[in-house]
Amino acid sequence: MEIITTPNPLLRKKSTRVGVIDDEIKDIISKMTKNSLDWETLHPHELSAAMAAPQLGINRRIIIVRDDLDDKDNNHFTALINPEVVRTEGKTVKDYEGCLSVPEIYGLVPRPEKVKVKALLEDGTEARIKAEGYLARTLMHEIDHLNGILFIDHIKDDTDAFYKLDKNGDLKPLDYNKHIKGNKDLFPDD
Repeated sequence: MEIITTPNPLLRKKSTRVGVIDDEIKDIISKMTKNSLDWETLHPHELSAAMAAPQLGINRRIIIVRDDLDDKDNNHFTALINPEVVRTEGKTVKDYEGCLSVPEIYGLVPRPEKVKVKALLEDGTEARIKAEGYLARTLMHEIDHLNGILFIDHIKDDTDAFYKLDKNGDLKPLDYNKHIKGNKDLFPDD
């Protein structure tokens, strides 16, 4: 399976809930983890922090999140099934986000600094997660995917919010008028 990228319309569809966690769901989780790590191998300056099933063209409410968001050597991910944001808290903070499905573009995205999420784990256990900082941002980003929302949707009219990673792994501002405004690959409905 390959990671799908913009402008693929599957990225804009709302995902369906998982009714039963069976072998098919576990196979999807395994494929998500493999594809996430394969992508990371090809992108030495980037960390694959998480993935949502729609990024593989699978319209199910499943995300995986890396257990240690600071350690590229830790290849273990936790699957969250039917995750929902219960509540957000704290001030809104802008920070950088990238996405496996929005190649070569990063953005300064405003998000609440804390989130509470409920979901099922792969064994069917209900989990309630309180997260802040980078983990909160990652969870909100992936749950957005399940609702057909990409990080760029939060910043599409902010002319100073878009960046590109250079060959040295440094973020450089993108010319909004040249690369973003009117780009039908990024914003097909505009």
